[in-house]
Amino acid sequence: MNVILFDPPKARLQLLPLTFTRPVGALRVGIFTLQQKWQNALQVPVSFLTQDYLSQKFPVHIQDQNLLINGGLCPTPQLLEALQQLSPGAGLVQNGNVLAVNASPQTITAAQQDLEAALFNINYTAFNGVVTVVSQPWHIFQHNGAQIRADFDYLKANQNNHAIKDQATTVYGRQNIFIEEGVHIRAAVLNAEDGPIYLGKNAQVHEGALIKGPFALCEGSHVNMGGKMRGDTTVGPYSKVGGEISNSVIQGFSNKGHDGFLGNSVLGEWCNLGADTNTSNLKNNYANVKLWSYQKEGFVDSGSMFCGLIMADHAKCGINTMFNTGTVVGVSANVFGSGFPRNFIPSFSWGGAQGFSTYKLNKVYQTAELVMQRRKLALNEQEKAILQEVFEQTAAFRYWEKQ
Repeated sequence: MNVILFDPPKARLQLLPLTFTRPVGALRVGIFTLQQKWQNALQVPVSFLTQDYLSQKFPVHIQDQNLLINGGLCPTPQLLEALQQLSPGAGLVQNGNVLAVNASPQTITAAQQDLEAALFNINYTAFNGVVTVVSQPWHIFQHNGAQIRADFDYLKANQNNHAIKDQATTVYGRQNIFIEEGVHIRAAVLNAEDGPIYLGKNAQVHEGALIKGPFALCEGSHVNMGGKMRGDTTVGPYSKVGGEISNSVIQGFSNKGHDGFLGNSVLGEWCNLGADTNTSNLKNNYANVKLWSYQKEGFVDSGSMFCGLIMADHAKCGINTMFNTGTVVGVSANVFGSGFPRNFIPSFSWGGAQGFSTYKLNKVYQTAELVMQRRKLALNEQEKAILQEVFEQTAAFRYWEKQ
């Protein structure tokens, strides 16, 4: 069965700015991205039905039989069993949200033109099991601990666990630690008594690092000297982290290498936090945190007291930046200066609390090229076209351009 993850229109809007540059199913929650979770669960390739401007980088593959799955949905054994029983033309739904459809090539082609219309005349069955669906930015860190545990169980059952050879490293709960090939650890403390710890291929944990599970350090990433990694945290591949991080998810290829606190937050790819950057994740009056919503074009209640920073791909901030509770930073924004910048920073912003100007595309490309070269990757025309489309889509939010 061919598997395709689709972007639910409402959820995609709610997940902006993270989904400006990727499909919903390409988000990382736990150790793996949602796409990787489905590939692991079903042992088949998984493609995306997404926005036209993203489809060259994330193409859809259509076959005679296709399982069209909500891109924000996490697999579970009960859900997998229900999917295997779906007959052609049938679907699963819960509380009005489409979970999956056994779709013909004609249905997929129609969905490329109008997803909601294509999924309207489907024979749906209500799914009564427990599901985890990522449809808001804060869901990523809220579900992260549970998803680390689920992904860890898959790894233990399907891959080889390597030994910890450094005698100066202190370990608690060794049975809850999974080490990939090439991991390098020196004089650290790993405490997996309250949740699993995963260290990916060629990851490095430097001297004096303190790590408490659930925690995932993905391939090629580093925890710098003295880093304090608290539970329910994922550091995506080829990233460098230091200071204190709690219940946060870094999608990958990003740096928070210095002192400073990051809590209840999500960073995209190719982000960089300057030294001593701090995020507030709790308001002084303990009220629920409100975040900017692109769907509402206003602030919405997250329903939680804890929410820090949501930062999209290619965004950066200077040293000593202070982010207030529930700050949303758009694609390729560059934030710097004293004081607290506003809680919603549009994509391609340049500035801070004293005001913003527009970060022009030619400068954005130059910076992105230099940053990606450091990871031995290139900013190709595909990536440039995505950034240009996002630049155009987000122009209306750069209020200073209208003045």
